[in-house]
Amino acid sequence: MASTKYTICVVGGTGAEGGGLALRWARHGHDVVIGSRDGEKARTAARELNGLLGTEAIRGVESRDGVQFAEIVVLAVPFSGQMSTVESLKDALQGKILIDVTVPLVPPKVSRVQLPESDSCVVAVQSLLGDQVRVVSAFQNVSAHKLKHLDTHIECDVLVASDDKDARQIGIQLAADAGLRGIDAGALANSVVAESLTSALIWINRTYKVPDAGIRITGLPI
Repeated sequence: MASTKYTICVVGGTGAEGGGLALRWARHGHDVVIGSRDGEKARTAARELNGLLGTEAIRGVESRDGVQFAEIVVLAVPFSGQMSTVESLKDALQGKILIDVTVPLVPPKVSRVQLPESDSCVVAVQSLLGDQVRVVSAFQNVSAHKLKHLDTHIECDVLVASDDKDARQIGIQLAADAGLRGIDAGALANSVVAESLTSALIWINRTYKVPDAGIRITGLPI
């Protein structure tokens, strides 16, 4: 797949996973902004990421400004803030691709699968936003703490699900641009697999005293 350059807003990019993905995409050459409800917090995060890059490639802005700027929006907020964040940005998201990284973790029992009534929290986002937003599920099972170590190879595949084939392929490309292998996981309803896996991986990390258990899909010619 040819590597197309995109304008990307990472809403929640002040956190570990969102910031790590933003860092890797900026290094690859995408035009990346960090979005936050607090614009100053976003600018601080952008300065820290630029320090790791050694260049002023990432900007920090308020979330709405970033969403309006971007072709692709990445949602990397905690489950507790997922729906309220999407609701507040609903109009600005129309006509765009939204890549949702959300995992339905409900403290304190984060190592126990606790799916919402819709089964998939990302399917619920698609239902809220309507057909004019192409929602993609991806990156739920990637270890956040390694993303900011740019020379570290992360042993984890990314399951990419969406009801839109072209949007799935863009998600797979962005996984590759972040140094990961994206796997076409089919319809958005299949997001429930990645969402559930995260709690199981947290359990595995604790049981085996490892920091970053991941998944690999075997038998593929790629």
